[in-house]
Amino acid sequence: MSELISIFLFQEPKNAIKLAKREAKTKNKGAAGHHRKMGDDFLEQNRRKEGVVETSSGLQFCVVEEGSGARPDEWSTVLIHQRAQLLDGKILEDTYRQNKPDEVALKEMIEGLQEGLQLMTLGSRYKFWVPADLAWGRKGTSNKIPPFAVLAFDIRLVEIR
Repeated sequence: MSELISIFLFQEPKNAIKLAKREAKTKNKGAAGHHRKMGDDFLEQNRRKEGVVETSSGLQFCVVEEGSGARPDEWSTVLIHQRAQLLDGKILEDTYRQNKPDEVALKEMIEGLQEGLQLMTLGSRYKFWVPADLAWGRKGTSNKIPPFAVLAFDIRLVEIR
């Protein structure tokens, strides 16, 4: 019989709740460590691929299609198509499929995309790999993005407003 089950059956509810919380924390730390290692390993291998550029912050990108014209600045609002996903392939958002671009202010985006979008010219399509420390970091987001997750984006800059 597991320790948790025996405490639930034979001990005070307070002790059972404490143990359950402790076990959940331990499990989450293990998952976070897994995501951190998986992300670090991926970024190490990805930086060696032809066409992949790494900025001084650690953001990685490759140009799929170069546009022309203006670049957004940190105060810009942009219209973008994006496919956002985890390294395991889980799609977080896909405006290409919906054929409806997102309108977003750069200041409201994760740090990695604020940096990345300012590299793009109007009409460009880039792929970005955003390290956890330029995304959601150790927190992650509720159920969608785990702690220490590297995020992959395929972004087309449609309009600068």
